[in-house]
Amino acid sequence: MKKNILLVIIFFASLTFAQVDSSSVVNTPKHKTGMSRATYGGGIGFSYTSNYISGSFRPHLGYRFTNKFSTGLQLMYEYVSDSRWGSTKTYSNYGGSIYGKYYIISSLFVRAEYAMYNYEYRTSSSGEREWIPFLLLGAGYSQRIGRNTRAYAQVMWDVLQDSRSPYKSGEPRVSFGVTSGF
Repeated sequence: MKKNILLVIIFFASLTFAQVDSSSVVNTPKHKTGMSRATYGGGIGFSYTSNYISGSFRPHLGYRFTNKFSTGLQLMYEYVSDSRWGSTKTYSNYGGSIYGKYYIISSLFVRAEYAMYNYEYRTSSSGEREWIPFLLLGAGYSQRIGRNTRAYAQVMWDVLQDSRSPYKSGEPRVSFGVTSGF
């Protein structure tokens, strides 16, 4: 799995070096205001093993304050089917976050995101749920794929490390998605 993630990151990085020109710069003309600076998009995630299936959907709505800085809101819904401990248990997780993104150069960005996700615990027979906070910091790469559309890949780490988090300490979160402007 780590080898596959590394190959995807190398692929996206190679696009950066192959297409560095003025058309890859994040362009927001100064006369654009209001809805023309709004962005929307999201990501879809999927994970599968012989006894664990997870699928997620993360739409977002953002606003570009400058050519380099944007912020926004993101929702998250995740469906999980888990049979690693005997019987199969299915549950849904959900939540939201607020993020800020700053482009260091035309396609390379840093991102900070504060999130609150509501998780159902697999050990709970009564459907016990709990809100868990995350402070995700990381970086990513985006590539223009249309006039107002970009594809992105990013790697984030949770620096809060709440004891109730379903993620292991130091485990990166790799995601891919598409964003578009109005």
